[in-house]
Amino acid sequence: MTTDKKTHDEKVKKFQKRIWDYYKKHKRDLPWRNTHNPYHILVSEFMLQQTQVQRVILKYEQFVDAFPDIHSLSQAPFRKILSIWKGLGYNRRALHLKLCAQKITDDYSGDIPQSTDLLKKLPGIGKATAAAIVAFAFNKPSVFIETNIRRVYIYFFFQGREQVDDREILLLVKETLKRRNPREWYYALMDYGSMLKKEIENPNRKSLHYQKQSSFEGSPRQIRGMILKELLNEKKLSRSSIIKHLERDPQTVNRILIQMQKEGLIQRRGLTFLIP
Repeated sequence: MTTDKKTHDEKVKKFQKRIWDYYKKHKRDLPWRNTHNPYHILVSEFMLQQTQVQRVILKYEQFVDAFPDIHSLSQAPFRKILSIWKGLGYNRRALHLKLCAQKITDDYSGDIPQSTDLLKKLPGIGKATAAAIVAFAFNKPSVFIETNIRRVYIYFFFQGREQVDDREILLLVKETLKRRNPREWYYALMDYGSMLKKEIENPNRKSLHYQKQSSFEGSPRQIRGMILKELLNEKKLSRSSIIKHLERDPQTVNRILIQMQKEGLIQRRGLTFLIP
């Protein structure tokens, strides 16, 4: 064994021990970690996309109480789903989750696929989310990164580097993965990454893929949320009423209404818009 290889292997072992030691003392008690129900884990993974854990905690249990299984979610009116989802933002996720539930019910008799390849074909599920579902719902070894995991690997293995490519990180994730218990290993990584976020300057700024989130105030995201809020309150509204209620630029609102209609978030019937 070369010196470089031996040094690297020792660093990996030290890294794994550091992560496990921290997790044993400081692991977070999160509701979706207290279940192995694949459907509940599917819901949590949709909710956690681009959303802080504390915000998801407030909605997760309310959501699975309202829709306790894949069949109830697939049959629920989108309006009801959205009324509970309200406050999490990125509302397309709620629509994709419903469409996902419908496809799983129709194509897989309600059983969530255990393959990343099959999961990636479902609405709203990308490569990382598919791998996360496989790891957390079925405790199968799969390789993925998300914000906290990326932060941990950059901090430990890329000190002094800039523009770190996710492909480099994924190789290390695969090398260090605890294949007998990937579920707990990923929990441990995420908890360590969550701690790092509070303790040091964000290592993710060194990522080649880092993008600072744009301001929410006045953004299309904010206007989309305002439109859905109005339609939840009023059931249906004309274009002019929506523009009047929002007090935003009419051309911008009109453009967003058209886009939301294309996405299936809202429908137009005659001169009014409504949530389908």
